[in-house]
Amino acid sequence: MSTTGEHELTLHGNRVRYLMAGSGPALVLIHGITSSADTWAAAMTGLAREHTVIAPDLLGHGASAKPRGDYSLGAYASGIRDLLAALGHDRVTVAGHSLGGGVAMQFAYQFPERTQRLVLVSSGGLGREVNLLLRAAALPGAEFVLPFLVPGWLDSVVGGAGWMGARLGLRVRQDVAEVVRGFLSLNDAEARAAFLHTLRAVIDPGGQRVSGHDRLYLTANLPTLLLWGARDPIIPVSHAHTAHAAMPGSRLEVFDASGHFPHMDDTFRFVEAMRDFLATTAPAHLDPETLRSRIREGAPLAA
Repeated sequence: MSTTGEHELTLHGNRVRYLMAGSGPALVLIHGITSSADTWAAAMTGLAREHTVIAPDLLGHGASAKPRGDYSLGAYASGIRDLLAALGHDRVTVAGHSLGGGVAMQFAYQFPERTQRLVLVSSGGLGREVNLLLRAAALPGAEFVLPFLVPGWLDSVVGGAGWMGARLGLRVRQDVAEVVRGFLSLNDAEARAAFLHTLRAVIDPGGQRVSGHDRLYLTANLPTLLLWGARDPIIPVSHAHTAHAAMPGSRLEVFDASGHFPHMDDTFRFVEAMRDFLATTAPAHLDPETLRSRIREGAPLAA
């Protein structure tokens, strides 16, 4: 059985912490907002049987640096590219959860020659709707309110679903625990600033402001798997069905009893779904010139 190890390196002057396990073709796992690589730890054990699995803490998250700088999806995708290049991995399967799903889609769009497969887990960037808590955090002045909210009422929710969790629609216990844990991580000014820069790059008070729908046709030659919890209170499962219909050849698996964290709610099923997808699909080899011509034509890629 592969052991997951914790590592650290410096990229462009910033500390990046990551988990790594296994050997074989590279698989990178990208966490969601206010989260860290640790949300993948349980799943990594199973996935590392046939793959080198790499799960970084994105800048502004976990134990990685929280500099003043660019927290856009494009910057995150470039950071993933640079980490993988530093570790000696030129082509990878990229998987992302929530915000990490948006980063994964951006990675595949920016670096198609490096992307073998795409996995989206309760992904952002596929529809306008998102939970009220995140929309509220995008409001002007939230930076002045967060220091008072984070150590107060959120702390009282940790022990269970609680009244506030129910009011916010967080009815699945794992969702409450992880969202609360994430917001409690915003206990210093640098973490809060990074969170708000990241959030406002993708969400405004009306919902998600970044959409990948206009480019989903480009995944026609890219093996793609969508995994979602039917009871997701953060990003509705309807986004998965709409995206699946717009992504030629994609696979969709809905976890009926799961919420926003299917990889934590039912780790065994998640790992088996991933392993089956990885074993039964051939890695993409996209010719950049073909991609360029298809973008100019605005037509789906031919099989």
